Amino acid sequence: MNEPPMTPEQEAEFIKNYVSGQMPTRQKQRGGCLGGLLKLVLAGVFGLAVAYGLILVTAPWSLHIGGRSTPFLQWQGYGLLHTKDGKSYPLYVSFFPSTHFSRLRLQGLRPVGGLQGRGWLCTSPGRAQFLDLSGTIYGKWRTTDGSLVDFRLLEHRIINTGGYWGFFDLRGIWQGPKLVMEERGDHGQVGAVFRSGLHIDYASVTLNYGTHSDFKNLCANYPAQR
Repeated sequence: MNEPPMTPEQEAEFIKNYVSGQMPTRQKQRGGCLGGLLKLVLAGVFGLAVAYGLILVTAPWSLHIGGRSTPFLQWQGYGLLHTKDGKSYPLYVSFFPSTHFSRLRLQGLRPVGGLQGRGWLCTSPGRAQFLDLSGTIYGKWRTTDGSLVDFRLLEHRIINTGGYWGFFDLRGIWQGPKLVMEERGDHGQVGAVFRSGLHIDYASVTLNYGTHSDFKNLCANYPAQR
Protein backbone atom coordinates (compact mmCIF):
# COMPACT_ATOMS: atom_id res chain seq x y z
CA MET A 1 0.00 0.00 0.00
CA ASN A 2 1.35 3.37 -0.99
CA GLU A 3 1.71 5.83 1.85
CA PRO A 4 0.60 9.40 1.20
CA PRO A 5 3.47 11.81 0.52
CA MET A 6 4.73 13.85 3.48
CA THR A 7 3.82 17.46 3.74
CA PRO A 8 6.65 20.03 3.81
CA GLU A 9 6.13 20.39 7.55
CA GLN A 10 6.45 16.62 8.03
CA GLU A 11 9.63 16.52 5.91
CA ALA A 12 11.18 19.32 7.98
CA GLU A 13 10.29 17.50 11.21
CA PHE A 14 11.72 14.22 9.84
CA ILE A 15 15.03 15.86 8.88
CA LYS A 16 15.23 17.58 12.27
CA ASN A 17 14.68 14.33 14.13
CA TYR A 18 17.19 12.49 11.93
CA VAL A 19 19.94 15.07 12.44
CA SER A 20 19.35 15.33 16.19
CA GLY A 21 19.51 11.56 16.46
CA GLN A 22 22.80 11.28 14.52
CA MET A 23 24.78 14.07 16.19
CA PRO A 24 25.28 12.38 19.56
CA THR A 25 26.53 9.27 17.77
CA ARG A 26 29.13 11.27 15.81
CA GLN A 27 30.25 13.13 18.89
CA LYS A 28 30.61 9.86 20.72
CA GLN A 29 32.69 8.40 17.90
CA ARG A 30 34.91 11.48 17.80
CA GLY A 31 35.30 11.34 21.57
CA GLY A 32 36.22 7.67 21.34
CA CYS A 33 38.98 8.36 18.78
CA LEU A 34 40.40 11.19 20.87
CA GLY A 35 40.26 9.01 23.96
CA GLY A 36 42.15 6.21 22.20
CA LEU A 37 44.80 8.63 20.95
CA LEU A 38 45.20 10.09 24.43
CA LYS A 39 45.67 6.60 25.85
CA LEU A 40 48.39 5.87 23.30
CA VAL A 41 50.19 9.12 24.13
CA LEU A 42 49.99 8.45 27.87
CA ALA A 43 51.25 4.89 27.35
CA GLY A 44 54.20 6.22 25.34
CA VAL A 45 55.05 8.81 27.98
CA PHE A 46 54.80 6.17 30.70
CA GLY A 47 57.07 3.83 28.74
CA LEU A 48 59.69 6.55 28.29
CA ALA A 49 59.52 7.43 31.98
CA VAL A 50 60.04 3.79 32.96
CA ALA A 51 62.99 3.44 30.55
CA TYR A 52 64.56 6.67 31.81
CA GLY A 53 64.09 5.60 35.42
CA LEU A 54 65.65 2.21 34.70
CA ILE A 55 68.72 3.87 33.19
CA LEU A 56 69.04 6.15 36.22
CA VAL A 57 68.99 3.12 38.51
CA THR A 58 71.41 0.98 36.50
CA ALA A 59 73.70 3.74 35.14
CA PRO A 60 73.55 6.84 37.40
CA TRP A 61 76.97 7.92 36.05
CA SER A 62 75.23 8.82 32.78
CA LEU A 63 73.70 11.89 34.44
CA HIS A 64 77.12 13.47 34.99
CA ILE A 65 79.60 12.65 32.24
CA GLY A 66 82.94 14.39 31.94
CA GLY A 67 82.25 16.87 34.71
CA ARG A 68 79.05 18.07 33.00
CA SER A 69 75.40 17.63 33.82
CA THR A 70 74.00 15.33 31.11
CA PRO A 71 70.24 14.94 31.71
CA PHE A 72 69.84 13.54 28.18
CA LEU A 73 72.41 10.81 29.07
CA GLN A 74 74.71 11.73 26.18
CA TRP A 75 78.21 13.19 25.85
CA GLN A 76 80.00 14.47 22.76
CA GLY A 77 83.48 15.77 22.18
CA TYR A 78 86.33 16.11 19.72
CA GLY A 79 90.10 16.43 19.51
CA LEU A 80 93.14 15.71 17.36
CA LEU A 81 94.02 12.04 17.01
CA HIS A 82 97.82 11.61 16.66
CA THR A 83 99.39 8.43 15.26
CA LYS A 84 102.93 7.18 15.83
CA ASP A 85 103.89 7.97 12.21
CA GLY A 86 103.29 11.69 12.80
CA LYS A 87 99.86 12.06 11.22
CA SER A 88 96.95 13.90 12.85
CA TYR A 89 93.23 13.47 12.28
CA PRO A 90 90.39 15.46 13.87
CA LEU A 91 88.13 13.00 15.69
CA TYR A 92 84.57 13.45 16.98
CA VAL A 93 82.66 11.01 19.21
CA SER A 94 79.18 10.95 20.71
CA PHE A 95 78.00 8.23 23.09
CA PHE A 96 75.30 7.24 25.59
CA PRO A 97 74.59 4.26 27.89
CA SER A 98 74.20 0.75 26.51
CA THR A 99 73.16 -2.55 28.06
CA HIS A 100 75.93 -4.37 26.16
CA PHE A 101 79.40 -4.25 27.69
CA SER A 102 82.33 -6.36 28.80
CA ARG A 103 81.83 -8.24 32.07
CA LEU A 104 85.57 -8.59 32.73
CA ARG A 105 87.63 -6.31 34.94
CA LEU A 106 90.18 -4.04 33.30
CA GLN A 107 93.24 -2.74 35.11
CA GLY A 108 91.69 -3.93 38.35
CA LEU A 109 88.46 -1.95 37.80
CA ARG A 110 85.01 -3.48 37.52
CA PRO A 111 82.72 -2.62 34.58
CA VAL A 112 79.82 -0.34 35.49
CA GLY A 113 78.11 0.08 32.14
CA GLY A 114 78.22 0.01 28.38
CA LEU A 115 78.61 2.73 25.77
CA GLN A 116 77.27 3.03 22.26
CA GLY A 117 77.26 5.84 19.76
CA ARG A 118 79.05 7.14 16.70
CA GLY A 119 82.22 8.84 15.61
CA TRP A 120 83.64 10.83 12.72
CA LEU A 121 87.30 10.76 11.66
CA CYS A 122 88.44 13.61 9.40
CA THR A 123 90.63 12.05 6.70
CA SER A 124 91.06 15.15 4.51
CA PRO A 125 89.78 18.75 4.59
CA GLY A 126 85.99 18.62 4.62
CA ARG A 127 85.78 14.81 4.38
CA ALA A 128 85.16 12.45 7.29
CA GLN A 129 84.79 8.72 7.83
CA PHE A 130 81.62 7.70 9.71
CA LEU A 131 82.26 5.24 12.56
CA ASP A 132 80.23 3.08 14.93
CA LEU A 133 81.24 3.28 18.59
CA SER A 134 80.83 0.64 21.29
CA GLY A 135 82.58 0.15 24.59
CA THR A 136 82.63 -0.15 28.36
CA ILE A 137 83.15 2.20 31.28
CA TYR A 138 84.96 1.00 34.41
CA GLY A 139 85.31 2.32 37.93
CA LYS A 140 82.76 4.46 39.74
CA TRP A 141 79.06 3.74 39.58
CA ARG A 142 77.70 7.25 40.19
CA THR A 143 80.13 9.44 38.24
CA THR A 144 82.65 9.25 35.41
CA ASP A 145 85.24 11.31 37.35
CA GLY A 146 88.46 9.30 37.21
CA SER A 147 86.72 6.39 35.45
CA LEU A 148 88.36 4.29 32.77
CA VAL A 149 86.77 4.23 29.32
CA ASP A 150 87.50 1.65 26.64
CA PHE A 151 85.85 1.70 23.24
CA ARG A 152 86.16 0.56 19.65
CA LEU A 153 85.56 2.74 16.60
CA LEU A 154 84.51 0.61 13.64
CA GLU A 155 83.77 1.44 10.02
CA HIS A 156 80.04 2.08 9.77
CA ARG A 157 77.94 -0.74 8.33
CA ILE A 158 74.40 -0.21 7.09
CA ILE A 159 73.92 -3.99 7.01
CA ASN A 160 76.20 -6.30 8.95
CA THR A 161 77.22 -8.83 6.34
CA GLY A 162 80.30 -10.01 8.24
CA GLY A 163 83.61 -9.95 6.47
CA TYR A 164 86.36 -7.37 6.79
CA TRP A 165 85.95 -3.97 8.45
CA GLY A 166 88.52 -1.48 9.64
CA PHE A 167 88.63 -0.37 13.26
CA PHE A 168 90.80 1.01 16.04
CA ASP A 169 90.54 0.90 19.82
CA LEU A 170 91.03 3.69 22.36
CA ARG A 171 91.35 3.54 26.14
CA GLY A 172 91.68 6.34 28.63
CA ILE A 173 90.80 8.09 31.86
CA TRP A 174 88.55 11.04 32.54
CA GLN A 175 90.68 13.92 33.80
CA GLY A 176 88.09 16.49 34.81
CA PRO A 177 86.24 17.52 31.63
CA LYS A 178 88.81 15.86 29.35
CA LEU A 179 88.95 12.27 28.19
CA VAL A 180 92.62 11.42 27.60
CA MET A 181 92.94 8.25 25.49
CA GLU A 182 95.43 6.14 23.60
CA GLU A 183 95.64 2.93 21.61
CA ARG A 184 97.87 0.75 23.76
CA GLY A 185 98.07 -2.29 21.52
CA ASP A 186 97.47 -4.75 24.34
CA HIS A 187 97.65 -8.38 23.23
CA GLY A 188 99.38 -7.24 20.04
CA GLN A 189 96.19 -5.90 18.42
CA VAL A 190 96.17 -2.26 17.29
CA GLY A 191 93.22 -2.22 14.94
CA ALA A 192 92.60 -3.22 11.34
CA VAL A 193 93.17 -1.38 8.08
CA PHE A 194 90.11 0.41 6.68
CA ARG A 195 88.80 -0.47 3.24
CA SER A 196 90.14 2.89 2.08
CA GLY A 197 93.64 1.85 3.14
CA LEU A 198 93.64 4.03 6.27
CA HIS A 199 95.37 2.46 9.29
CA ILE A 200 95.22 4.04 12.75
CA ASP A 201 98.28 2.71 14.55
CA TYR A 202 99.12 3.38 18.22
CA ALA A 203 97.10 6.60 18.32
CA SER A 204 96.44 9.05 21.14
CA VAL A 205 93.85 11.80 21.60
CA THR A 206 92.53 14.23 24.20
CA LEU A 207 88.80 14.70 23.76
CA ASN A 208 87.19 17.93 24.95
CA TYR A 209 83.47 18.59 25.04
CA GLY A 210 82.20 20.00 21.75
CA THR A 211 79.51 19.64 19.11
CA HIS A 212 79.57 18.03 15.71
CA SER A 213 79.48 21.53 14.20
CA ASP A 214 82.69 22.36 16.07
CA PHE A 215 84.27 19.26 14.61
CA LYS A 216 83.09 20.05 11.08
CA ASN A 217 84.65 23.51 11.29
CA LEU A 218 87.93 21.98 12.41
CA CYS A 219 87.81 19.32 9.70
CA ALA A 220 87.09 21.86 6.97
CA ASN A 221 90.30 23.76 7.70
CA TYR A 222 92.65 21.16 9.11
CA PRO A 223 95.04 19.11 6.94
CA ALA A 224 94.79 15.41 7.66
CA GLN A 225 98.55 15.13 7.65
CA ARG A 226 101.41 17.29 8.91
